[in-house]
Amino acid sequence: MSAALSRRALLGGVGATAALPWDLALAQGASGTLRVGMTASAVPLANGVPDQGAEGHRFMGITLFDQLVHWDLSSAEKPATLRPGLATAWKPDPADPKRWIFTLRQGVRFHDGKPFTAEDVVFSFDRLVKNDHPAFDARGSAISRSRFFTVASYRADGPHTLIIDCNRVDALLPYLLVWVGITHQGAWEAAGRNWDTFMTKAIGTGPWKLEQFSIRERCVMVRNPDYWDAERIPRAERLVLLPLAEPNTRVAALRAGQVDFIEAPPPDALPTLRQAGFRIASNLYPHNWMYFLSYVEGSPWRDPRIRRAANLGIDRAGMKQLLGGMMSEGAGLLYEGHPWYGTPEHKPRFDPNAARKLLAEAGFTPRNPLRTKVAISPSGSGQMQPLPMNEYVQQSLKEVGIDLAFEVMDWNTLLTQLREGAWMPGARGCHAINASWNAQDPYVGFIRPLHSAFAPPVAFNWGRHADPQADALMDALLEEFDEEKQAILMRRLHARLVDQDACIFIAHDLNPRAMSPKVQGFVQAQSWLQDLAPIRMG
Repeated sequence: MSAALSRRALLGGVGATAALPWDLALAQGASGTLRVGMTASAVPLANGVPDQGAEGHRFMGITLFDQLVHWDLSSAEKPATLRPGLATAWKPDPADPKRWIFTLRQGVRFHDGKPFTAEDVVFSFDRLVKNDHPAFDARGSAISRSRFFTVASYRADGPHTLIIDCNRVDALLPYLLVWVGITHQGAWEAAGRNWDTFMTKAIGTGPWKLEQFSIRERCVMVRNPDYWDAERIPRAERLVLLPLAEPNTRVAALRAGQVDFIEAPPPDALPTLRQAGFRIASNLYPHNWMYFLSYVEGSPWRDPRIRRAANLGIDRAGMKQLLGGMMSEGAGLLYEGHPWYGTPEHKPRFDPNAARKLLAEAGFTPRNPLRTKVAISPSGSGQMQPLPMNEYVQQSLKEVGIDLAFEVMDWNTLLTQLREGAWMPGARGCHAINASWNAQDPYVGFIRPLHSAFAPPVAFNWGRHADPQADALMDALLEEFDEEKQAILMRRLHARLVDQDACIFIAHDLNPRAMSPKVQGFVQAQSWLQDLAPIRMG
């Protein structure tokens, strides 16, 4: 398959001018307004636990709200690490390793002026995990409940201390708390005790305050000049979020001056955008664009020969050319060179002859191919350019004897299916699911999607992956509080998963963004999350 031919065939219309949504003209802003074109098809929920995956958290989770624990997004030179958020410190109880003690930040106020206390954390947790709580938020719970699966109880110990008791030793709990935004009961009551209404009046403690929320059109925020972290008081006066799921529409809006900053520009547009003076920012980060596999009865991926053949049958270098260089060839859940990569014996590579041999042993050839179906989405958080990329994988694998069909659904529907499991009717007969995945931390990247004990509804092990050696390493991680020893275990775990072809590893995103020359001060962190607060509008 010619890479140049594939590029023309799969990206054919990318350079064409797209019709713009009627309401973009209304987004024209004065100096000091940052207007962002998102890949999402709707504005993420403004409830503290947004939908739309990590993109939702990037734009609606860490803007309006704070979490107990934050990611440090200030550097482009090293992988992001945890830092204090609304908690200034956290530690396991020396007398009980199942208990965590969080010291909370003093002097923080919500956007409505209420002082932040430990009771606000309790309320924010209650609304997500207690079905009988008056403020129970069913939609927020569906998104975030799996963050709490090791939490047995929690309580305030005075205004500035939070105690969390786990049902097992969980040394990695702080990684889960970066996803839960904190609000307070008075804000919910002021919104008529209704979470849908709350989203039009959202109250958090974050660096931005809500001004306007229309889920299908836009979200407008204004800077919080009194934000507790002086380094993250926004440099722009306003932030406007616009859902522009179609790549050509995002590029056309940027060229027309209707937005200042777009995510995931199509590869063929990058040279002309650069020539026109737009800045392209990118960075390698722990993100894997891959296929999660089903291991339930009847799935072809239960056969290790077929898994290995698929990982050998994908021309990743050709895909990199297709994407204008904006990817790193998939080497596992992590890219080579990451501190947790380890030393797998069978790194993914392109060897179609070896792939054909393995498939022949399993009873399949290009003339008698294995036929299977993959759930995919046309856009969404970290999905890069999913339609042309999936078509490219389809062409590559067809040449070795695997015939892929696609079940296309929107990103939120795909995430719902991922939460339900491969054995449920929502899987629609799919034995793999193409979900870009954040491997930034041991929990989200590894334990929740791949530990045998964490299949839905507990967490995200969609395909019921089960490998005793991998489970043992993940169990050891959960009980290891020393970060250096955690890193050793992570390297062993990652090598094991790669050697077992636990997933089909395809690409690592470089996270490209295109922006107007007026956008100044943006730091492209090595993270799926990004901080918009430092951006100045020139």
